[in-house]
Amino acid sequence: MASDYVNIFDTTLRDGEQAPGCSMTADEKLRVAYQLEKLGVDIIEAGFPISSEEDFLSVKTIAEKIKSCQIAGLCRASFKDIDRGWEAVKASESPRIHTFIATSDIHLKYKLKKSKEQVLEMISGAVKHAKNYTDNVEFSCEDATRTDIEYLCKAVDIAVKAGATTINIPDTVGYTVPEEFAEIIRTLKTNVPALDDVILSVHCHNDLGLAVANSLAAIKEGARQVECTINGLGERAGNASLEEVVMSLKVRNDKQPYKTGLNTEYIYPVSRLVSQVTGVNVQPNKAIVGANAFAHEAGIHQDGVLKERITYEIMSPNEVGIPSNKIVLGKHSGRHAFKNRLEEYGFTLEDEEFELTFKKFKDLADKKKYVFDEDIEALINEEFLNSSDFYQLVSTNFAGGTGMSPSATVLIKMDNKEVTASENGGGPVDAIYKAIKKATDQYPKLESYAVSSITGGTDAQGKVTVRISEDGVVSQGQGADTDIVVASAKAFVNALNKLRWRKQHPRRSTPKGV
Repeated sequence: MASDYVNIFDTTLRDGEQAPGCSMTADEKLRVAYQLEKLGVDIIEAGFPISSEEDFLSVKTIAEKIKSCQIAGLCRASFKDIDRGWEAVKASESPRIHTFIATSDIHLKYKLKKSKEQVLEMISGAVKHAKNYTDNVEFSCEDATRTDIEYLCKAVDIAVKAGATTINIPDTVGYTVPEEFAEIIRTLKTNVPALDDVILSVHCHNDLGLAVANSLAAIKEGARQVECTINGLGERAGNASLEEVVMSLKVRNDKQPYKTGLNTEYIYPVSRLVSQVTGVNVQPNKAIVGANAFAHEAGIHQDGVLKERITYEIMSPNEVGIPSNKIVLGKHSGRHAFKNRLEEYGFTLEDEEFELTFKKFKDLADKKKYVFDEDIEALINEEFLNSSDFYQLVSTNFAGGTGMSPSATVLIKMDNKEVTASENGGGPVDAIYKAIKKATDQYPKLESYAVSSITGGTDAQGKVTVRISEDGVVSQGQGADTDIVVASAKAFVNALNKLRWRKQHPRRSTPKGV
């Protein structure tokens, strides 16, 4: 299957959400899936259907709604998993079953407690069973880069002969280096002739910071599918970053003559959405989508960019969809302009929903002299991601200053009832959080608290990100407002809602990635 086309397999909704506190609700997953479809990824791994009823229904909904991408469900090499996986993805116009089992001596001895012969039999049986449902079957050798190479060749050969049409070679624990990984791919292609008739895939983790480099090394040796995530999200140090893989191929096409089908101008909007729904901020110096990726502070750099952009920028911000921070709407903007902006974000609202959202926009415009793209995005995300929350912050008041003890009062709506609570604290945020805990009767531990600015200026909206935990369950929340204390309250309530959801939807038998 010699070709210069590289399939992009996005596993943000499966492997990405395995990062602590990053589980997404079914509605959040669907919204991300719609944006991945716009982005043009070839395959969306929508989840692990047998892990929970919630995940099964989420994968099923995505399979029914998404039309332009293949939809994959992850399954262990067991008939029960594969049956459940097929039930979830079968409504897709292009369904895929992705089944896997570990092949390294370490995993066979300590996790599977099975012999090499038993695992080879399971590989053949699982792939053949999946083929009863669809011709689109992917098989992964978990922990492939720590697997004896001769045994890895046998496992791959058996999977191909059983009917797998995609073979995935994962660096499950981010252990390999580019030269070694390239040699593994070369050895497989040399010793398993049947690989010429299937797509060879790679799935790299970033424990040594080499996930993207390893993926690119594999592409050079013939891999034609890369499994990756938005923002490099994933457990431990994360996965290969989709945006870095894709833009590396695009910018350095002279050295890497391969292409993808991505509409790269949607990279930044998808990155922002994933950050919003997971509560995981993108580090400022993150390649491609970080806040500093196209920032120039040094005088010599600024001078060069002003004279000619290519002196210090190897790609244009517009190529990845980064807005120019232009003013798009203000307090005098009408309904038509605001409706067009909503449609740019992919929302078509009923009249009542639109009027409510438009009113919130006007309230924001009254607080700020200028309203920027990022402000509109934050407003939309807050409105649509939190619209069905159990806990809702109705109002908050607080007082503090030199020589007085900070105090706060909150009004929280939950289960169709409104509860008011007041508390004092070491500062206004501390008082607010104590009042919210009292009102909701929920007392999680605050693990982290961070503040950032959405735009510039003294009237900018502040964005607060919090991480909370209780009984081993972790969640993250975000909130935005021109008042940083109000933003803090919104973030805490958002985190409480996610914590409640995660407790109600515990996962079982979730694999730790492939």
